[in-house]
Amino acid sequence: MEEISLSSNGLAFHALAAGPPDGPLVLLLHGFPELALSWTDTLAALGAAGHRAVAPDLRGYGGSDKRGPYDTRTLAADAAGLVRALGREKAAIVGHDWGGAVAWATAAYHPEVVERLGIVDCPHPAALRRELWRNPRQLRRSWYMLAFQIPWLPERILTRDGATAIGRALRGGSSVRARWTRERTRPYQESFSQEGAASAALGYYRAALRSARPLRRAALAHPIAVPTLIVWGAEDRFVGVELTAARHLDPWFSVGNRARVEILDGVGHFVPVEAPERLNPLLLDWLRS
Repeated sequence: MEEISLSSNGLAFHALAAGPPDGPLVLLLHGFPELALSWTDTLAALGAAGHRAVAPDLRGYGGSDKRGPYDTRTLAADAAGLVRALGREKAAIVGHDWGGAVAWATAAYHPEVVERLGIVDCPHPAALRRELWRNPRQLRRSWYMLAFQIPWLPERILTRDGATAIGRALRGGSSVRARWTRERTRPYQESFSQEGAASAALGYYRAALRSARPLRRAALAHPIAVPTLIVWGAEDRFVGVELTAARHLDPWFSVGNRARVEILDGVGHFVPVEAPERLNPLLLDWLRS
């Protein structure tokens, strides 16, 4: 495992990397409230298989610059710039949770850099927005997204007592909670306790509503034509597995291209940490196909 520094879209990014420098590039994007560390097991598996696997701390997280804006167009430009900073024209882009939203956005705003698209427990942002208006069950699941719109109070709640709320959120959103030991959650809590880190992470949610319509237009203008894998924890308590239904996916894909969907029973929201031994073979098979 290597630690590397990259520049993209005017910001400095910290990243973890594994595998031969000339291997096929896989960019792994983490979610909230995580770090590149969440992909440790996947980095090792992909690197051992000959891929160049790179997981950055997203804008505002960990060792990366904490500076906005945090709208999906900007975040997609970050991802596209990271591909180019790594000396490539294209990459397989895989994202979990908010990293998944960034991956969807990259396919819409910068389809030229996306060789393959991998999504882990993240609906298309436009489909989620629509579902929030129409599905009371999903609205209840996503209550925190509304709570995060309140100024300063969420930051205070999430960072007090050494950001213990972050550790609870990681365990509480999982079905395989034993994977989130206190030792494992400590780096996430320490990172979230850094000055400006909580506001940066919450900035994604606060920009999301403004980002939704432009992203929808871009996604309809650039339907996804590349091989796509969607992996979902069946016990996800934040986003319902029903969002993997064809009616939620088909509008964003070109005619004749359908996503491959894999549902993992007994797994919650944080699939890369809860079940890497099930996720990684799926990713490797998809990358080979």
